[in-house]
Amino acid sequence: QVQLVESGGGLVQAGGSLRLSCVASGRTFSTYSMGWFRQAPGKEREFVGAISQLGDREYYADSVKGRFTISRDVARRTVTLQMTSLKPEDTAVYYCAADRASIPGQYTDNYDYWGQGTQVTVSS
Repeated sequence: QVQLVESGGGLVQAGGSLRLSCVASGRTFSTYSMGWFRQAPGKEREFVGAISQLGDREYYADSVKGRFTISRDVARRTVTLQMTSLKPEDTAVYYCAADRASIPGQYTDNYDYWGQGTQVTVSS
């Protein structure tokens, strides 16, 4: 089993940056692909981006492509979401998730474990 804990959320002005981190428990972190999702009030949880098990492939939603970057550090069992050029529409609770597949999916059903989420608020 994998436990995930996100951190790094907060309030930022439009155009600013934030870096979210997700630390995984357990020794099997390296066997999982990792993804980030977000959920705004009244909306469904949506895919933001993901990184493959080996860290050699990254995938992004069109809405964040070119602004967000995902990376992973196997030794620290951490996956990071670097967010730049933030917009008010990026406001949401951000969740990290673990997928047993070597190539991550883009749907919530693909993922086996979830963190508790961290709030990101972007003011205009």
